[in-house]
Amino acid sequence: MNVHEKISNQVTENSIVLYMKGTPQFPQCGFSGATVKILNACGVHDFIAVDVLSDPEIRDGIKVYSNWPTVPQLYIKGEFIGGADIVRDMHQQGELQKLLDSAVGL
Repeated sequence: MNVHEKISNQVTENSIVLYMKGTPQFPQCGFSGATVKILNACGVHDFIAVDVLSDPEIRDGIKVYSNWPTVPQLYIKGEFIGGADIVRDMHQQGELQKLLDSAVGL
């Protein structure tokens, strides 16, 4: 299985996937940590977190897969939502909560 197939499987087989630097308990960058906090504030505590620092193939592959140059990257129900700034803006406008409510029934 190549890296794009692996990523595709991760985002389609799990409701919420966050590609981040570090882990939710120990984020390795401020943007990753902020995204985790936003998800938690929306009531999401059970999601798949993929530490791109521990897998260079995923770290490079996710940027190509999404055509997005930075990490973190949030996927909900297989759909790429965006990076930290987009997630923050959607949260501030209430859009992220609505999306999570309809996608995963929060």
